[in-house]
Amino acid sequence: MGCAGFTCSKHSLCALNILYVMVSLLMIGIAAWGKWFGLVSSFQVVGGVIGVGVFLFFVALAGLIGAMKHHQVLLFFYMIVLFMVFIVQFSVSSACLAINREQQDHLLEVGWNNSQSTQRDVEKSLNCCGFKQVDPNGTCDAACFPNHSCLPCADKIQEHAGKVLHFVGGIGLFFSFTEILGVWLTYRYRNQKDPRANPSAFL
Repeated sequence: MGCAGFTCSKHSLCALNILYVMVSLLMIGIAAWGKWFGLVSSFQVVGGVIGVGVFLFFVALAGLIGAMKHHQVLLFFYMIVLFMVFIVQFSVSSACLAINREQQDHLLEVGWNNSQSTQRDVEKSLNCCGFKQVDPNGTCDAACFPNHSCLPCADKIQEHAGKVLHFVGGIGLFFSFTEILGVWLTYRYRNQKDPRANPSAFL
């Protein structure tokens, strides 16, 4: 059959969900690796990434099983969840690409003040202390702190924040379009008849 046929739709949907399974396992693995080697000490960050990875894994698994078995209920559930994920991811990705410098500064400062473990990670990795000013009487894990040669972290973070936000926004936008492709493939596949099935059994 051509690419508009049942077999092509099935294989395309299976391939897309295998990609999602691989991405979810990669997210879980990177988060666990970062925590294990001490690159990220914030449990909230690691737990959040692993949680998203596990959620994506189960959604992709449901889509994969539904595609292989042409299971109408699983495919409907998968289509609805994937569309909701698309809306959220498209909105967040667009916000990442549209955010300006002042909004970045505000979000970075809020994030800095909300997590002591994130502060320690940033200070250690960027070799800086404090957000906008260095407190000589405070504590800091940066190597420059004993020599009193540290600079505030705000400027160093801002150097990377814009690039990271645009990168994350671009990647998120790309995957959001693969999700809407998955929704369309699922909708089409659900309404196609399996040529090997009993024609009278097709609803």
